[in-house]
Amino acid sequence: MSPGFDEDTILGKAYDARLVRRLSVFVAPHWRPLLVAALLLVGAMLTEIVPPLLVQRAIDGPISAGRLEGLAPIFALYLGVLLATFALRYAHTYLINRVGQTVMQDLRVTLFRHIQRLSLSFFDRNPVGRLLTRITNDVDALNEFLTEGLILILADLVTLIGIVTIMFTLNWRLALISLATLPVLALIVSIYQRLMRATYRLVRQRLAQINAYLNEQIGGVLVTQLFGRERASRARFHTLNDSYVEANLRSVLIFALFLPSVQLMAAIATAALLYGGGQGLLAGWATLGPLAAFILYTERASQPIRNLAERYTVLQAAMASAERIFGVLDTQEEVRDPARPATLPTPVRGEIAFHNVTFGYDPAEPVLKGISLTIPAGQAVAVVGATGAGKSSLVSLIARFYDVQEGAITLDGVDIRDLPQRELRRHVAAVPQDPVCFSGTIASNIRLHSNTITDEQVRRAAELVNAAAFIERLPGGYNYEVRERGANLSVGQRQLLAFARALAFNPEVLLVLDEATSSVDTETEALIQTALERMLRGRTSIIIAHRLSTIRHVDRIIVLHQGRVVEDGSHEELLARHGYYYRLYQLQFAGQGLAPAAGIPKG
Repeated sequence: MSPGFDEDTILGKAYDARLVRRLSVFVAPHWRPLLVAALLLVGAMLTEIVPPLLVQRAIDGPISAGRLEGLAPIFALYLGVLLATFALRYAHTYLINRVGQTVMQDLRVTLFRHIQRLSLSFFDRNPVGRLLTRITNDVDALNEFLTEGLILILADLVTLIGIVTIMFTLNWRLALISLATLPVLALIVSIYQRLMRATYRLVRQRLAQINAYLNEQIGGVLVTQLFGRERASRARFHTLNDSYVEANLRSVLIFALFLPSVQLMAAIATAALLYGGGQGLLAGWATLGPLAAFILYTERASQPIRNLAERYTVLQAAMASAERIFGVLDTQEEVRDPARPATLPTPVRGEIAFHNVTFGYDPAEPVLKGISLTIPAGQAVAVVGATGAGKSSLVSLIARFYDVQEGAITLDGVDIRDLPQRELRRHVAAVPQDPVCFSGTIASNIRLHSNTITDEQVRRAAELVNAAAFIERLPGGYNYEVRERGANLSVGQRQLLAFARALAFNPEVLLVLDEATSSVDTETEALIQTALERMLRGRTSIIIAHRLSTIRHVDRIIVLHQGRVVEDGSHEELLARHGYYYRLYQLQFAGQGLAPAAGIPKG
């Protein structure tokens, strides 16, 4: 696991100015509506402070004087303030959430675009589930921070300061009595934040464990059912789920203690006000109106304090999410386009050459060691060897999924590192062993939403690879809806679609990354073999082969052993040498009663 992406250990500060500055880059284009939203919120907070003043005015004025007709204008003003508060709250909520959704949309697009550019080595280190969490859950946490976090915290502070200011303006003695419980309340908030920080870490750790287990179990449900391990799987999930519930209940317990504690402090403050204010009424330094207003203000002052404590977790989650998101955005692609790209000769012929190439996923442990070979344009080559010999690595380097540590690979004499990746892959297509299908139509899976590949080219490619027959039997034909990962197609059908896709893009170099017929029936294998032979004609082709019976149509065979080319030649030449290829052939065909010298028929 890459140290930069361990989501279980990243907790985050409650506020990190560095991360907020980086987030401001996405927020800055929307500063006008955001400013309006902030002003609306401040206006709403200020109008919410007015009602207690109106109560005080009503008690000290018309009610004390016994002139009840004087209550009508105060009541009308009170109602107007409530309506103004409603309108300001509504406008703020709509505007801030609209800005938040727009900012998160931009952030998701930026994140997805960056992930698409990253090299395969990044995906080797980072599970898909974690990357999905970055684009979904973590972005949502930032949205909550933007819409309910920083601005509302500032508004709560404004409200609290406004209430305290009005209190001291009305009566400083009553203000001191009201705020006497404030140090105790601050201590309660501090303890709450400390406990919630530890609990939040525990909740995230256990949620991550559940997500990882679910991803593993749902992906491997076939094996679980095949070996009858459903009960054991459920038992393990119950254990993880119980631990997650336990962590959540702990957070609920802390909050359940915190909320009544704040309310208790507000009640004690109110009781103190009633006692002290009563003494003040008798002594003459207080009147009934301000006392009523102070009781209302004391109750309202507890709300922003409670909000500030509750939003601590929101801020902490947002900072942790921001750290993880920017951790992805700060990851540099290992395979980069050159600053001054070269151009390929026209027309592209497709000659591939390896010049003393050394490569390893861990540079300290090379997989390929000093590979030098040339594949002329239009030649079909098979790469064979034992598991771990470096076959897949050799082919992956041609498409520049990884960069070599030493040496160079050239296409028509041009180092592929000097070519933009998009330009290189216009001329190099790959067919993986596990063909990838996307949700959409058959036609969209072949053309991959390309605007340059016509319907006629799609049909022609399908016909050439023997895919047209099964496609035309499907309801809707080329408009048949393919489910996620091609779940409603067989393995052979998905393989033929992958062939049609490669052929539709008409590359000069074709890479078949692994055994194309390893998981299909005999009839489908025959169709795939015929399709493969048609695809190889007229283009440079490199095929990784496990079953030697599948490479009868190639011009040349390269044998790899422990990262080195140990043999190179035609099928007959290699058999005659009685070397590595001869031994591989014996292992595969001796049990079938085929004499080694009989060979695999060409053509």
